[in-house]
Amino acid sequence: MLAVCHVMRYSDYTARLKEVIDSGAIGQIASVEHLEPIGWWHFAHSYVRGNWRRESESSSMLMAKSCHDIDWLSYVVDRPVEKVSSFGGLMHFRPENKPADAGDRCVDCPLQQTCAYSATKIYRGFLESGGWEQWPLAVLDSDVSAESINRALEVGPYGECVYNGQNDVADHQVVNLQYAGGVTASFTVTAFTDLAFRKTRIFGSGGWIEGDGRMLHVQEFATGRKYSIDSAAVGGASAADGHGGADDGLVDAFLRAVTTGDESHLLSGPQQSLETHRVVWLAEESRRTEGTVVRDIPSDPLKPAVL
Repeated sequence: MLAVCHVMRYSDYTARLKEVIDSGAIGQIASVEHLEPIGWWHFAHSYVRGNWRRESESSSMLMAKSCHDIDWLSYVVDRPVEKVSSFGGLMHFRPENKPADAGDRCVDCPLQQTCAYSATKIYRGFLESGGWEQWPLAVLDSDVSAESINRALEVGPYGECVYNGQNDVADHQVVNLQYAGGVTASFTVTAFTDLAFRKTRIFGSGGWIEGDGRMLHVQEFATGRKYSIDSAAVGGASAADGHGGADDGLVDAFLRAVTTGDESHLLSGPQQSLETHRVVWLAEESRRTEGTVVRDIPSDPLKPAVL
């Protein structure tokens, strides 16, 4: 048995959302709006200073961060993607946006107390507040102490100014998707938010749903009924919080599959993940060709066709 860790499929929030959709309460899905708010400091941590800052050393930001959202949309819509277009790029974290008085490292920078992306303010703040030992502080040093973290800020990549030009991945991107049957979705991922749960609106022929990762708000057109569903999301949306309980949900599902021999508990096998990756590759092909619409060709997934 093989399960790929697309954890968003396994949250109670997603299960409750699928129940509403599958019940027919909102009719046939026509379109979806979906937002992934990475969080300003999270983006700086992972995609400017961190392991995923350069595509040649890792992957595109869309693949590293948002393959989960593209996968989740396919799971919710439950139709194959036929056409993709995408726009976005690296707008803010560039050398030309570096303040004139800024230093190369935050520990020596005169702006470290006022800069939104100050490493000293961000990581020392996590040290003081507690609860962030496993992530992100342990990424700087496995010994999560004030001395070790301060040393990492003095000599390591996590203490560098975000405007030094060490990164090249997109800090914002929009992906437009058309599924079989004409269903459409728009996906936005951006660095310039708080780190929060995803936000989604699903528009159906008989009603609509608005969700924030915890609560679902549903309206049914024919009856005029409006109601809310509170999912069992646990903690926050970050990796430190187990993605609101989704990480535990995946592990539980895998253990149930192994102990019972029932693979239906696995919602994200290799085939589903391959399809997700293909859509991300198509989106990146589109972004690099100025938003050209591309379509998926199952017989040759690595050579997208331009429409």
